[in-house]
Amino acid sequence: MGIADDAKNTAEDLKGRAKEAAGAVTGNDKLKAEGQADQGLAAAKQAVADVADKVKDGVEAVKDKLTGN
Repeated sequence: MGIADDAKNTAEDLKGRAKEAAGAVTGNDKLKAEGQADQGLAAAKQAVADVADKVKDGVEAVKDKLTGN
C-alpha cells in the first residue's frame, strides 16, 4: 500500500520479536506467545499490503493498455 504501511508492519514485527525475546528470557510463556502473535499479525498485514500493491499495479497496466499509454 505504501511506505507508511510497510513501516508500521515492520514496527509491529519488531515489537513482537522484542516481546517474544523478553518472554523467553523471563520464562513468561504468555508474553512469548503475545510476541509470536504480534509477528504473525504483522506478517499477515504485510501480505495483504503486498497483494493490494500487485492488484493496483495490474489495474494500472490494464488502464495503460486501454488508453494506449
